[in-house]
Amino acid sequence: MKRRDVMKGGLVLLATTTLASIYKPAYSRTYVGGTGMWKATPPPPLSVVDPTRLVYLTPQEARLVGAVFDVLIPADELGMGATEAGCVTFLDHQLAGPYGSAAKDYRLGPVVEGLPQQGPQGIMTPAEMYRTGLAELEHAAHAEFNKSFLDLSEEQKITFLKGVESGTISFDTLKSDQFFVLMLQNVREGYLADPMYGGNRDMVGWKLVGFPGAIYDYRDWIVSKRGKKIDVHPVSLLGRA
Repeated sequence: MKRRDVMKGGLVLLATTTLASIYKPAYSRTYVGGTGMWKATPPPPLSVVDPTRLVYLTPQEARLVGAVFDVLIPADELGMGATEAGCVTFLDHQLAGPYGSAAKDYRLGPVVEGLPQQGPQGIMTPAEMYRTGLAELEHAAHAEFNKSFLDLSEEQKITFLKGVESGTISFDTLKSDQFFVLMLQNVREGYLADPMYGGNRDMVGWKLVGFPGAIYDYRDWIVSKRGKKIDVHPVSLLGRA
């Protein structure tokens, strides 16, 4: 597992979320036209999540997630690892919100096995999958190595996660390979999301892939930089902090 391989797949996230990320709040303005006048209401202030406290994961679960995430995106010459970049904080707050509760998903059943191209067909929420999956991952690690995943060597962690990814190391209730896919998706999201959500600390993910962030427009570079690399410091929804 190499950082480049993990992040290459994560580039799809940028392609599918660009419109949501490149956003500039509409501050209060007054418009006059016809016989009436209306005033735009300013949006609520944006704020970054609090990285000092857990809102869903237990401390043990957070450590376990961090150990897995740091295998998927390790620290190297290209940048900080997943935990240092805030990916655990990102996941923790996502699991405590609408994503974690699958607020937009249909979950009443019936539950039937779908075709591979249809993806997972279960009714467990992401929050439930993590609570169950982390416990079963630990149980499988004890069965395989007689020790916690946290206590494995780096080589053992990689070997173990490859078995989880392929499904050769199975869990009791969850499909281990589906849980691996979920963790891989979430660590990519945490590494590439806007820093206001707790991950992508110092915009390390954006700097790595050359994404400028929430730039309002590119008129300053259209003529002078045509065909050239735009060397611009990324901008978060919260500004440059």
